[in-house]
Amino acid sequence: MKKFFKYLFLAVVVGSTCGYFLLPTVNAPKGTLIKSNKNENKEIDQIKLPESYKIELYAEDVAGARSMSLSPSGTLFVGSMGEGNVYALKDTDGDFVVDEKYTLYEEGNLPNGVAFKDGDLYIAEVNRILKIQDVENKLENPGIPEVVYDEYPTDKHHGWKYIAFGPDGKLYVPVGAPCNICESENSIYASITRLDKDGSNLEIVQTGIRNTVGFNWHPETNELWFTDNGGDMMGDDIPACELNRAPKEKMNFGYPYCHQGDLPDPDFGKNRNCDEFTAPLQNLGAHVAPLGMEFYKEGMLDTKYKNTVFIAEHGSWNRTKKSGYRISTVQYDDNFQATSYKVFADGWLDDESQEVWGRPVDLEYLPDGSLLVSDDYGDAIYRISKI
Repeated sequence: MKKFFKYLFLAVVVGSTCGYFLLPTVNAPKGTLIKSNKNENKEIDQIKLPESYKIELYAEDVAGARSMSLSPSGTLFVGSMGEGNVYALKDTDGDFVVDEKYTLYEEGNLPNGVAFKDGDLYIAEVNRILKIQDVENKLENPGIPEVVYDEYPTDKHHGWKYIAFGPDGKLYVPVGAPCNICESENSIYASITRLDKDGSNLEIVQTGIRNTVGFNWHPETNELWFTDNGGDMMGDDIPACELNRAPKEKMNFGYPYCHQGDLPDPDFGKNRNCDEFTAPLQNLGAHVAPLGMEFYKEGMLDTKYKNTVFIAEHGSWNRTKKSGYRISTVQYDDNFQATSYKVFADGWLDDESQEVWGRPVDLEYLPDGSLLVSDDYGDAIYRISKI
């Protein structure tokens, strides 16, 4: 495996379809400016896309690239996990290739999530939310981030977080289950929470969610939609991972009592009925590990993708035959009923040899309508655009 020669693996398996922890051998100093090389990535040629699309390298050498957040001025902020770094990337000449990279934060506690709001960068670690104020004016010397909130659970199992600001201006923060499948006395586990941007007024918004590492709001209704990773150790083909829709607050999506909307848990679901809970809008493949998602937006991609969600499937970690490692689509009708679940881009996994060279994590639109894809295994960010 090519990653073996770049990282020392920690002897930790976290029991999650989301992946693994990696220990970097080298840490870049904060605020370092690195000019990117525009080398060709030959492996990109393996990616299969619809006929009218192409994929190109947008940024390379972005160690463990995970969640992304784009500022209105075009700075792309990127979190990571085992690397512990947070980056700022800039394409200064407009050629859709990053030529400046800044390391804003390093040796963090799984700083997966990033969100940009009103000039400030918010960073989600396992148990706290950090903020770098006026970040774009001090990329070379960001200083020590301010602690906004530090009372989330400290469990690293499903402790990494995707964060985003909702239409209500509040910061949404998930709290994964501290286990594979279990009941928790603390109601904050297996939930999505939200709080004001100053860290006040924490509340639980949705429950029964094993581990979401990607969510978004419908561009017309402002309803929250999210991906959820299904449980492990129940077999290669169950339970399904999920795409969920929350048309109102305080809904329960079933974990740990019911999986995939119709599968009672063998231990915790014996005295529960799956009809008690909100079923997924679409069941995805078992163990595909769906993470980041984006809705089709008018003027971006083809109009044939209207009413479509694009999902980054990070890929299975313990399935006999690997699954995921691709970008999929879920199309839905005007009544929000799923009508199809298809592959949009794949090739990061060779089905025949089962070799993996990339794992999609997050998706983000650029202003021109092209779609960025982060890859924490290939240490890269790709750009998918119309030909």
